[in-house]
Amino acid sequence: MSQATARNMSGVAGATGVAGAMPRGVVGSLVETTKPGITRLVTATSMVGFVLAASMRAWELSTLLVLALGCAVGTALSASGANAINQFMERRRDALMRRTQSRPLPQGRVTPAAVLATGIGLSIVGVAILWVFTGAAPAAVSAACVLIYVAAYTPMKPVSVFSTLVGTLPGALPPLIGWAAASTSGWASLLDAGGLSLFALMTAWQMPHFMAIAWMYKDDYALGGYKVLPVMDPSGRRTSIAIALWTSALIPATLLPAIVMPERLGLPYVIIAAVSGLYFAWMAARLLRTKERNDARRLFFGSIIHLPLLLAAIVGESLIRAWIG
Repeated sequence: MSQATARNMSGVAGATGVAGAMPRGVVGSLVETTKPGITRLVTATSMVGFVLAASMRAWELSTLLVLALGCAVGTALSASGANAINQFMERRRDALMRRTQSRPLPQGRVTPAAVLATGIGLSIVGVAILWVFTGAAPAAVSAACVLIYVAAYTPMKPVSVFSTLVGTLPGALPPLIGWAAASTSGWASLLDAGGLSLFALMTAWQMPHFMAIAWMYKDDYALGGYKVLPVMDPSGRRTSIAIALWTSALIPATLLPAIVMPERLGLPYVIIAAVSGLYFAWMAARLLRTKERNDARRLFFGSIIHLPLLLAAIVGESLIRAWIG
């Protein structure tokens, strides 16, 4: 569902010669259209929000397990559905881009109608599961993710560079799905500082991450007709400045969860966030100076290490504090 990571690893594979992957059957191809990698990330970020909110009170184990399972399955299915609809909508542009030509629709391994039906079905079922098992607020956030992804972000990509910013919303909202699912305050939980701090972190992380991947494959994006900043900025000057500015915002955003949830996150997380954030900033500064593709690539891979490290630290420390506290 996140526009940033939705393209990254598949893009790296396609652009490094894996575009001729072995053909799959119909079922396998339909699964491929759901972008399992990004679905896993979306589900994981949702569960980070769930763990943080859940760690703040006592639970009956059976209740906790039902909520956690409903949250994970519902989030995964709705994210899968949105990804499939996105591939249906972008099938013609994907056929023009070397790194996406190996996707099921450009290769003719499945029909557009089958992909669209799969996407709509999974989206509806995922949102329904969230509604039934976790409540209206998490379901509404999930529905918003789907709608923004397919009705706003996807159509904007060939039209405006601001589509990247719009695309951060469906990537940043999933932690609020989990947060609301494990909270007792219903709709009001969507305004909790803890959940919003995760939203801020995810928003700030996605921008340099996506601009780095777009820089690496700007020629491919140009072939697809996408108006991402690196395509509109051949020199890389504006892109490198934007990456530096968003990285500057990312450092305080990574510290924000510890500031608003001191009972769950303390010095261990702050140290990890600060050290990894400063290293990420160094990579951004290097790219600002060199404007070289290799440094954009280094920043991209740094970003896909940075986020899991932060999320693992958040979950790990919050669970340890809940256990001993």
